[in-house]
Formats: sequence, C-alpha cells, structure tokens
Amino acid sequence: MDKRKVIAAYRSGLISVQECAQILGIDNVHLIGLMRETGSAKRIAKPKQSVRS
Repeated sequence: MDKRKVIAAYRSGLISVQECAQILGIDNVHLIGLMRETGSAKRIAKPKQSVRS
C-alpha cells in the first residue's frame, strides 16, 4: 500500500497512529518523521505562479 495513502487515512481520522505505524511496519517515532517529510514534500511540490505584466 502507498505510504501517502496510509498517512492520509491517519490524518483524516480513519485509522489511529498505532494502526498507521503497524501498516507501514515502523515505530511511532519513525512515523512522525515520515509525516513531517510528506508534509514538507507537498509544500515544496507546489509550483510558484509567475507575475507577468
């Protein structure tokens, strides 16, 4: 299963943090780091709009 989908399910409240970590096969500390990475990746991936006159 795609890690992003599992984390999205956790963030939307469909599964608990323990279930999320268990599905991903990691401990809770690693899960928190992974969630920070995915949050940063979304912000970085947004293209900036250029301003043209």
